[in-house]
This record gives sequence, structure tokens and C-alpha cells, in this order.
Amino acid sequence: MRYLILSVCFLAGAGFAAETQEESDLKFAIYSRAWGANTNDGMRLVVNNQTPQRLRLHSILFLKDGEPDSAVGMDLELDIQPGRYAETDLAYIDLLSNDDCVSRSLADNWRLAEISNYTLNPSVRGLIIEDTDSFRIYQCVETVITSWTDLDSNTRHQKEEWVLFHFESRQP
Repeated sequence: MRYLILSVCFLAGAGFAAETQEESDLKFAIYSRAWGANTNDGMRLVVNNQTPQRLRLHSILFLKDGEPDSAVGMDLELDIQPGRYAETDLAYIDLLSNDDCVSRSLADNWRLAEISNYTLNPSVRGLIIEDTDSFRIYQCVETVITSWTDLDSNTRHQKEEWVLFHFESRQP
């Protein structure tokens, strides 16, 4: 497992706040049926705004081993009301390449269930991080940069944070 926090250069500008690695007020999870079967299915993003402000999620950038050339971005422009969930369907984006941990887990017959900065799935919420023969609460970690605007104050934010790749066993 990787536990690496990379330093990021933030754009300078009025109304722009940079945040450090602390728990995010925007919780999100990404799902795709294409991860479990050979399909053309896209992806679903579910986001929870835990603030009293209206937010617009602009993007999530997967840093992929910290190499700028291998970063993968999700452009979103998704509005989320205070204290609410929002979701959107996206075209499939390959978030699994360029990660040795993910490649090893998939080769070991594990199925990716979700990628999240917080476990939104109620069946695993609150469980201790574990690795059993039937379920891995998390196996792989990547660094992302999440970008959003507080629409009430028109303040733009960027946050470097981890996402967890949650795997389930393919065994019956």
C-alpha cells in the first residue's frame, strides 16, 4: 500500500483557498459496472455536501503515481445543495491504469466495488479496515486533487486528499 502525500502548487488568485490533508466536507464515491464485467457501462459519481453552503464540484484529478503525465482528470461541474447528495452519470474513464496495487489486486481475482474518499456504501460504513478472503475494505490508495467552489461566497477551493479503492472477492 502507498501512503504518499505529494506537494502541489496551487494557482494564485483572489478568492482561492488551499487546504491540507484533513477530512473533506465533500464526500464522494465512484462506481462502474464495467469494473465487474466486460461491458461498455459508464460510471456513476455520488457526492455528499456536508457543509451549509451550496457547492459546485469542478473536478477530481487522479495523480497516478505522482507523475503529471499519467494524471487522469474527471471534469464535472456538479452543483450540490447544502447537506445533500448529488449524483451524475459519466462516460467511462480509465482510473485503473498506472497503479501497481490495483493491477495486482485485479490479477488476484478481486473485483473493484468503488473508489471513494469516504465509504458511502452502508454495507461497509463503520467497519474496521480489513483484508479477508471475501472482502477487502480497502486495498489501494491514490492521491487526488479535488476542486470546487463555494457558490455562496464565490470562493474556490482545491484539496489534495486520498481515495481508497475498495475490492470485493470474485469467489462465490
